[in-house]
Parts: sequence; structure tokens; C-alpha cells
Amino acid sequence: MPFTPPVAEQRFVLDTVVRLPDLAATDRFAAASDDVVEAVLEGAGQFAAGEWAPLSRIGDTVGAKWTKDGVVMPAGYAQAYRDYVEGGWGTIGAPEEWGGQGLPFALQTAVLETLGGANMGFALCPTLTVGAIEALHHHGSPEQQAAYLPRLSTGEWTGTMNLTEPQAGSDVGALRATATPRGDGTWSIKGTKIYISFGDHDMAPNIVHLVLARTPGAPAGTKGISLFLVPKYRLNTDGTPGDFNDVRVVSIEHKMGLHASPTCVLSFGDNDDCVGELIGAELGGIRAMFTMMNNARLNVGLQGVQVAEGATQGAVTYALDRV
Repeated sequence: MPFTPPVAEQRFVLDTVVRLPDLAATDRFAAASDDVVEAVLEGAGQFAAGEWAPLSRIGDTVGAKWTKDGVVMPAGYAQAYRDYVEGGWGTIGAPEEWGGQGLPFALQTAVLETLGGANMGFALCPTLTVGAIEALHHHGSPEQQAAYLPRLSTGEWTGTMNLTEPQAGSDVGALRATATPRGDGTWSIKGTKIYISFGDHDMAPNIVHLVLARTPGAPAGTKGISLFLVPKYRLNTDGTPGDFNDVRVVSIEHKMGLHASPTCVLSFGDNDDCVGELIGAELGGIRAMFTMMNNARLNVGLQGVQVAEGATQGAVTYALDRV
């Protein structure tokens, strides 16, 4: 189904509701000039319509597939994601100090809306990465930021959010994943997480998992939870992906839709060789994770707009063909 980017509607909302020109008048967002905003909206629209929309059907009919070696995305997805990275679409709202463009969140939201309207399952991947960037930007150590944010900001690496466990859904405080000190400043991570969107795939050379876990002697409930950075591949001294970090995708969920988005069951530390780094203070995991969760909540709301846009365009196309 063809997708027509709603650029005129987006521009109207950004100018008259969000009042983006007022933001552009500030020093912080001076780069968000009228010409830049127009170029971003037009360019994102052309990219989404030309590359991501044509993959929507195979994404839903074939979908992501689990294998013993990891999740394999439908044909064309890996290349389309590389084109997304090379086009700089992941950098729109990312901090400038880490290679992003530092443009307003509202403009980044418009880009994600366009991508999701064209291919909602695909768009879940960069949506989670945006949240991981924000959490690390606010709570990560300088060393963690330097090691991970440049590649997350471009989209070269992707990010995930790991809260839910089989016995801990809305009651996050019931989680059982553990983090044990290794004696060198890192932690041994062990446990199972479920419903992890894009928890594994073959589109990026590394995946950065943000994982809630409980440290030894931690109090019960949410007050005893800490947040850890757990990459799929540990980093070499030069910052490139190195050894496998004992993070295994056990299965993916069979869903009614969004088949291009692998919803994963992840097992950490099956071989007692999963290494994580503490993000922020010990026992401060909920506070740090809420930074990512609040970003995700806004983007989940945005998905309603994406669905509405795609559905409306699909209905109109069908109706015109019937007539």
C-alpha cells in the first residue's frame, strides 16, 4: 500500500500548536530554522514512503523469525535500517555532544510519526533506542556515555528496555533478575525478561540492553532495584563489539500483528558470563528507568497517531479502488 507523508499536517501542528518557531528563536534550538524543519519533514517523508512503507507487507506476512543463532528480520529490513542510519534519521533529537543534531523533541516525534505511519512494526526499533539514549544521557557515567552514546545516537547500535519478567508485570517490584558484583566494578547479570521489543535482530552489530535487576541484600519491592547496561556483545578496548555477552533470545512472541517487531524472551547469564555495568546509583534503578519509560510513554501515545494515519490512508486507497 502506498504511503503519503502527512507533511502539511505536521507542519501545521508544529507551527501553530507546538509553536516550534518560538523554540527556534532560543539559543538552544537555533538550528531548528524554517528551512531545516521543512527539509527534515520532507526528507523523512520521502525516505519512509520510498524505503520503509514497501516493506510493511512482508514485515507482517513473513515477520521476524527466531533461530537458534538469534532473530532474523524479513528480507530487506537490514538494508533499510542501514539506510536509516546512513541518512542520519536517528540523530535528529540526539544530543549534539554525542553526534546528534540536538533538534527539538517535537521534530524528532514528527519523524518517528512518519516512520511509524509507513511501517509501525519497523519504527518500534528506533523508538526504543531514543529512550535508551535519554536514560544514558541523564544517568550514565561519563565513561558509559562516551562508549555507547555516539553509536546509539546515530542508530548504528540499538537499545532496549528490560523490565517485565514472567512473575513481574505491573508489579515490577516482584522481579527476580539478579546482579552480583564481580570485584572489578562490573556485575554478573542473571535472569529472564519477557516482552522485550527488538530484544534481538540482525540489523545492527550490537544491542544495548537496559536491565532492571536486584543486587545482593537489596530491600524488597521497587526500592531494591538497580539499573544495568548490558550489551549483547562486550566492547573491545577500541570500543568495537567483541565477545558475546551471554544474552540469549529464548523465543519470540506470536502476536496478532506487528510481526516485523520481534517481541523477545531474553535470558541473561545462562552460562554465568553476562556482564553488566551499573547505571546511576545502586538501588536507584526505578528512578533511572523512569527516564526511559516516560520517553516510551510519549512515543506509545504517538503510535496511536501512526496507526490512525496508516489506517486512514489505507481506507481511502481501498475506497477509491472500489469506486
